[in-house]
Amino acid sequence: MRIASFNVENLFSRARVLNFRNNDTIAEKLAIIGQLQDKLQEDVYDKSAILALYKQVSDFIEIQENKGKLFKRSGRKIIGVAANGRDAWDGAIAFKREDFSQMARSVTARVIKEMKPDIVSLVEVEDRLTLKDFCGALLSTALNKFPYNICIDGNDPRGIDVALLSKFPIKNLRTHIFDKETPQSRSYVFSRDCLEIELEISAGNSLHILCNHLKSKLSTSAGDSGNSRRKMQAQQIAKILTTNYDLSKDLVIVAGDFNDTPDSAPLKPLLKTPNLFDVLQLQFGDDRFKRWSYFYQSQYNQIDYILVSTPLKEKFKAAGVERGGLFDIEKQTKAGEKRFKEITTYKDAASDHAGIWAEFDL
Repeated sequence: MRIASFNVENLFSRARVLNFRNNDTIAEKLAIIGQLQDKLQEDVYDKSAILALYKQVSDFIEIQENKGKLFKRSGRKIIGVAANGRDAWDGAIAFKREDFSQMARSVTARVIKEMKPDIVSLVEVEDRLTLKDFCGALLSTALNKFPYNICIDGNDPRGIDVALLSKFPIKNLRTHIFDKETPQSRSYVFSRDCLEIELEISAGNSLHILCNHLKSKLSTSAGDSGNSRRKMQAQQIAKILTTNYDLSKDLVIVAGDFNDTPDSAPLKPLLKTPNLFDVLQLQFGDDRFKRWSYFYQSQYNQIDYILVSTPLKEKFKAAGVERGGLFDIEKQTKAGEKRFKEITTYKDAASDHAGIWAEFDL
C-alpha cells in the first residue's frame, strides 16, 4: 500500500494574491489585507486609512456588502468610505481568483500518478466537487482511479482546504474546524482543519489518517510569523492522537503541509509524540538534500510530512519525494533531477511543493 501527501496549490483556481513567485511579495500583500481586516472590525472607522489600505490590494480582493454599504461610489468607482463603523454595515473580504491552465492541472495529475498511491492526502483544494471533477477528468484510469474522495470547507476564506483521495471506503470522519484552545477563545485552533478519516482497508481493519495544513509563515499582520498558532496546532494534533488512538497498536497516519522544518520549535509537540515516526527520516535519515519538499530563499526544507504509528513503521518499505512538478528543479537540486518535460513556464508547474510518498507491506 502506498500513501502520498501533496500540496497541489488548488486544482482549478486559486486566490490571485497567492500567485506571485516571490513569497515575500505574497506576505506583504497578505499583511496589508490583514491590516484592512483589523480596521474593518473597529467601532469607529478611520475612513482615510481604510480607503488607502483597500486601494493597495483592490486587485486581489473585493468587499462583499451584504447589508448596508461600506463604500461611497461614483458609478462603479469607489471614491470613499460611507460606513462610520462596523455596526453600520455587514459584509466580508473576498479573495479574487485566477484560473489555471489545463497544462498546470495535467502536471498536477502527473505528480500524483508518478507516486502511484492508494491514498492521497491533499492540501489546498477548493472544494469536493472540484476534487471530484479533477479525479474524473485526469485520474480516471484503472491504475489511478480513486472512487472515494472527501473535502470539507475549513476556516480559510481563500478556499485552501485539506482533502483525501482513496481507493478504500471511507468509514468515518471527523472535522476539527470548531476546536478552540479554550471554550472562551475567540478564534479556532486550525487555520484550515485537521480532517480525521477512518478508512476500511480490509474486513474489520481500519487505517486512520489525519489530513493537515498548519499555519503558514506568510504573515497576515506585521511581525507575525505564525509560530505561536502553528505550535498550538501541533499541540492539538498531538492531543487528538493521544486521546483517540493507541499509537503502539492502531494504524494511524498524520499527513500534510506543516509549514515548518523537522528541527523547528513549533512542530516539536507533534514530532516528538511517542510511537510516531517521519517516513522521510526513516528513509533518508537527517540528509536534508534528500528529504526536502520545498525550496525557498536558497534553503532546502522539508515542510511536508507523512508521520506513521508504530505498527506502520514496522511494515515500512520505502519512501520518496516526487519533485518533477516543480519549475526550477534543475536549479534547486544537486542530484540531477529534471522537471517534467511538459513544464515550459512557471505557470505550467504543478505546485511549489513536491509530493511525498511512503510504501508499506500491509
